[in-house]
Amino acid sequence: MLSESRFSAPPEVHDFVGLLWDCDGTIIDSTAAIVKYWHKMGKLLGVDPNTILETSHGRRSIDVIRIYNPSLATWDYVSSMEGSVPKEFGHDAVEIPGSRALLDGLEAAGAPWAIVTSGTRPLLTGWLDRLQLARPKHVVTAEDVVHGKPDPACYLLGAEKLQLAKGSAVLVLEDAPAGVRAGKAAGFKVVALATTHGVDQLKEAGADWIVADGQSMTLRGYDKESGRISIEIGNAWQG
Repeated sequence: MLSESRFSAPPEVHDFVGLLWDCDGTIIDSTAAIVKYWHKMGKLLGVDPNTILETSHGRRSIDVIRIYNPSLATWDYVSSMEGSVPKEFGHDAVEIPGSRALLDGLEAAGAPWAIVTSGTRPLLTGWLDRLQLARPKHVVTAEDVVHGKPDPACYLLGAEKLQLAKGSAVLVLEDAPAGVRAGKAAGFKVVALATTHGVDQLKEAGADWIVADGQSMTLRGYDKESGRISIEIGNAWQG
């Protein structure tokens, strides 16, 4: 177990022009629900679900399913299966502490933000409905890109949807090494929440900051004229 005392770096305020959020492990913790989903899929695929779970987090279902049964790796099938998760296992999902407050603050201020997830649109919509979370004006889901994380295409598309110029100061919020690598490959800063993976894995992936959860991030202001979103990042990992 990680020592909480290592999450103790002094607060830093940084300016960005947009925030791109992963969903699972960053906004919500649906780990228990997703484990049940992959146990269900394991039976259908005839594969030990624990084998699937070793590499599935942060990756698109269609990419995982393609490894074991390419004939089922269609968007109709994957969307149907993922869309059932919040309905069947929604009671197992909880909020990541602090994320709702930051999302609500961004939305209230009119600051540009989007969700960029490896899940399908039905899965994302189901979770936002289930937990009554702020809805972004723009999303990038698994269906929107040819290659999933760690390919940077999803985050580049997210910035494009927010009409942010290439090379802009964008902040990506992630929890999985594959997502951290995608954000860094897109040329963005990444804050990693150590909610699903160890600090060492997130450091190796290239995260700029590692925090325990969303409570370590605070919206300090949004200047519409300059487009600057000021985010305070506190209690990041030291060492």
